Amino acid sequence: MTDKRRQGAVTRRGRERNAPTTDEALLAKNGPDWMHNDPWRVLRIQSEFVEGFEALSSLGPAVSLFGSARARQDHPMYRSAERIARGLVDKGFAVITGGGPGIMEAGNKGATDAGGDSVGLGIELPFEQGLNQYVSLGVDFRYFFARKTMFLKYSQGFITLPGGFGTLDELFEALTLIQTGKVTHFPVVLFGTDYWGGLMDWVTHTVADGGFVAEKDLRLVTLTDDVEEAVEAMGIPGAPATAPEGSER
Repeated sequence: MTDKRRQGAVTRRGRERNAPTTDEALLAKNGPDWMHNDPWRVLRIQSEFVEGFEALSSLGPAVSLFGSARARQDHPMYRSAERIARGLVDKGFAVITGGGPGIMEAGNKGATDAGGDSVGLGIELPFEQGLNQYVSLGVDFRYFFARKTMFLKYSQGFITLPGGFGTLDELFEALTLIQTGKVTHFPVVLFGTDYWGGLMDWVTHTVADGGFVAEKDLRLVTLTDDVEEAVEAMGIPGAPATAPEGSER
C-alpha cells in the first residue's frame, strides 16, 4: 500500500494522509464553527454532482457491475465479471463499476478488451485504492451519496456479483428505490447462486413470509449463474424500462 490517499482532486501523503475523509468530516458532530463550515460544504457537494453529470452526460446506455474489491484475478467471479462485461459491450452497453480492484477491475477489463466504454466511479477511502488501469472514463468522488446517484442515473440495470458491505449497500439502496417507485423499474441481477442463495432464502422465508415485504417484491431480482442470462436480463440498450412481470408501480 502506498503512503498516499486521494481526496477528490487532492492527493495526501505522509502525516497529511491521516486527515479525516470528506464523508467523515461531513458526518462528524458539529462544533461551534458549524455555521461557518457546513453551509459552505454544500458548494463542494454541488461540484461533485456537476462534475459527475458533465462527465457522464454523453455516455450511452450502460449497466453497472458491483462486486468485491478483494477478488483476485484467479477467482472464478473475476473471470465471470470479465465475461459479463464483454457480453454487455457486445450487446451495445457501456460498463460502469466502482473503478477499484477485484471484480470492479474485471468488469472494466472485460469492457476495455471488448472495445467498449469502461467507466469507473471512484470513492475517497481511508486507504489508497485509486482507479484501475482498465478505466477509460473515470470520476473520483468524495461523497458516497453523490457517487450512488451517478450509478442510478446513468445505468439501465445492475448486475451484482459477490461482495461485502459496500456491495450489499449498493444492492439494497437500488432495490429500495425501485420498490418505492423513486426510480423507474430496471433489472437487478444477483450473479452467483451459491453466494446469494442464502440471502434470497432469508428474504423469502423470513422477510416476505413475515409480511415485511410483499411477495411481488421478490420478483425485482433475478438470481443466476449464467452469464448469458445475466446479460439478457438487462434488456435492449436504450429501451424504456419495464416493471418485472407480476410487479406493480
